[in-house]
Amino acid sequence: MKMGKTIAEKILSAKSGSEVRAGDIAIARVDLAFVQDTTGPLTVRQFRAAGFKKLADGVGVVLFIDHAAPSPNKELSNDHLLLRGFASETGAILSEAGDGVCHQIVAESLARPGDLIVGADSHTVTAGGLGAFACGMGSTDVAVAMALGKTWLRVPETIRVVLSGDFKPGVFAKDLILHLIGLISADGATYKALEFGGEGTSRLSIPARLTIANMAVECGAKAGLFPSDERTQDYLQAQGRGESYRPLAADADADYEQVIEIDLAALEPMVSRPHTVDNTMPVRELKGTKIDQVVIGTCTGGRLDDLEVAAGILKGCQRYPQTRLVVAPASRAILLAAIKAGYITTLLEAGAIILPPGCGPCLGLHQGALGNAEVCLSTANRNFKGRMGNPEGFIYLASAATAAATAITGEITDPRFL
Repeated sequence: MKMGKTIAEKILSAKSGSEVRAGDIAIARVDLAFVQDTTGPLTVRQFRAAGFKKLADGVGVVLFIDHAAPSPNKELSNDHLLLRGFASETGAILSEAGDGVCHQIVAESLARPGDLIVGADSHTVTAGGLGAFACGMGSTDVAVAMALGKTWLRVPETIRVVLSGDFKPGVFAKDLILHLIGLISADGATYKALEFGGEGTSRLSIPARLTIANMAVECGAKAGLFPSDERTQDYLQAQGRGESYRPLAADADADYEQVIEIDLAALEPMVSRPHTVDNTMPVRELKGTKIDQVVIGTCTGGRLDDLEVAAGILKGCQRYPQTRLVVAPASRAILLAAIKAGYITTLLEAGAIILPPGCGPCLGLHQGALGNAEVCLSTANRNFKGRMGNPEGFIYLASAATAAATAITGEITDPRFL
């Protein structure tokens, strides 16, 4: 008797029109293909070099200008011109500088439960928070998907992460995913699907799920998947996309390579230390570590929930005089909502620098690059050597709450004990 299916197997079976299981090769129909401004120019050139003339019918194609937004130099400005020209020629959607980070806009406006999404960016996995099979691919693979509307995938084995309980005050989704990455290591889920379930999952908001799915790739996962449930439905309706909802969950008798159980109530604030994401430690054990710059933002820590938490901690306080505080909302919609809620005023009054919606300092192209030997605590998703523009810098990763508490004291601080 055949076992039931995981979420990954269900989506890839539907998109390939065949019954596929882990280990099978699926030639699958793509719903959305996208690039951003560091990977997009190569994709466009490969698209043209292959002789393709038009985009495939039925596949959404979006070009995002978000990594260097606005452009800091003429070379990147010319890359932006290339993307704008391609959008004009082909009818692809163009998301302009200032609109926000690709992964956030995909979640806000484009991704649907059950979709197959490919992007020329490793954090494409973010859309798994809405029940889509979303994965990063090379620029050439995405060019082919744009032109043919299909891609091929090896159906991944699935690691199920069963969540129970609820977070205690001061603990957030970022702490959960850092804990998990530290637990299984940076390559512990290589080419696997991480599927989250259990009664604790139902209490996670969609922004929390997006943060967790985003960082699934930091332990090697091909996809990070959440079920599509009532929270998904409520989120899509709030975004004016209620018609995109469909329930989606794994079968009760699905076959998993491994099952990991995590009690959310047992977690505490976590930090990733330089220079790998799996180099994790509880925040309390790093008390006293001096920080030159705090970054709150990006596709992992720049959502409205993050800005609300940060503003709540920083209200009535000032940043430590020797610690810069940089805030980058993940999208224009989030920035507008944060202004209306008063969060931006609170952050400005605390001494923050507010950047335009986009990737900001995360990858070191501009806006917040580190000086030699400087130390940054960031809500971003990577802390590799040189990630923020300088191989002589040091990057710690943490939640927005830990980041806000650290901005006040100038050293890594547990938000529970501020």
